[in-house]
Amino acid sequence: MEPFIQTHQYNFIKEQVQYLVNGHASVNDFDVLKTLESLAIEKVTSQFDGLQEEQKEVLNGITNIQDKEDAVLFLARIKSHVIPFPDISENTIHKLFPKTKKLKTPRLENIDFKETTYLSWIDKGSSKKFIVAPHFGTLIGVKGSFTNSNQKGICTLCNGNEEVGLFVSEEKGTGNGTYVKRGSHICRNSETCNQNITNLKKMDEFLNRIK
Repeated sequence: MEPFIQTHQYNFIKEQVQYLVNGHASVNDFDVLKTLESLAIEKVTSQFDGLQEEQKEVLNGITNIQDKEDAVLFLARIKSHVIPFPDISENTIHKLFPKTKKLKTPRLENIDFKETTYLSWIDKGSSKKFIVAPHFGTLIGVKGSFTNSNQKGICTLCNGNEEVGLFVSEEKGTGNGTYVKRGSHICRNSETCNQNITNLKKMDEFLNRIK
């Protein structure tokens, strides 16, 4: 079977798994637990269009979860069906940022691409934050200055309450010598941000605004 689960859908499934684990740990009523299981599979399958029977069978395994051990085993099976982040290399990244000299790229071998909706890193020397993400079927790169706020706030990308900073992109305006700046508060830690993304709406809005 070909992978059919996108990373943000995998994160959504993890949320539902945690709800079930918590439910079994706190509720003894059989009917209530069955209701929780039904709601979980209903919410999970609603994230997909045109599921095949074998794909439904994979997802239906969520209804067998009763404790943390069940959850770990289920998520391990599910992860084998996750579509990884598009193939990328240092050369690809350099092509996405042609005007950036001496670009320092992240160590790609250390990244779990099945848990990556977007790739991001901070160049400490320039205080620039770089973002690489699929957008309308192709990889795009955006960069901007990044200033830590040293406090929690709502991230524009994942909508989570995390430690954020101000990301400001800059591009040429319509007049000579003019520039347009656009700012958004986003997670300082992109790994945490990726874990929080359960739908692509905020991410797409951000990329549309920046590009």
